[in-house]
Amino acid sequence: MSTPPAKPKGLDAPATVTIIKWMSKANVAMYRATGGKLGSKWRVGSAFRRGLPICLLTTTGRKSGEERISPLLFLEDSNNVILVASQGGLPKNPMWYLNIKADPVVTVQIKSRTRSMKARVATDEERAVLWPKLTAMYADFDNYQAWTDRVIPVIVCEPLQQA
Repeated sequence: MSTPPAKPKGLDAPATVTIIKWMSKANVAMYRATGGKLGSKWRVGSAFRRGLPICLLTTTGRKSGEERISPLLFLEDSNNVILVASQGGLPKNPMWYLNIKADPVVTVQIKSRTRSMKARVATDEERAVLWPKLTAMYADFDNYQAWTDRVIPVIVCEPLQQA
């Protein structure tokens, strides 16, 4: 196993969080306006050449009660959508993760398809199976884990059961 690259200087700076927030807003606007024709591929780091799929996760703000939309890399696993609360290896979990802890009912948009789902943190056993799949998809997840003291949560979004 190779040594991960050094944590980038300024990763923990408030400006980094602000930049992430504004880039996410622009990504969401493009994605929604085009039904995912634009903004549906991540081309940063180990994903630069091939691009990886992005979904839009809609949560309910735990304090505001307002809709919050986050563009995220995802892995489809049967009918489930798997997400990683990495936030690029920042020391704190992303706000969308805190929102799903408060209200696990979410919507996931993949291109023009939107599904109602229930999000939960993967069990330790599930994470042990999913993490290698996730890092095979996007090797930088291992770097992000090395740059933070927290265990990066893996989130399983399951289809809501029809009544």
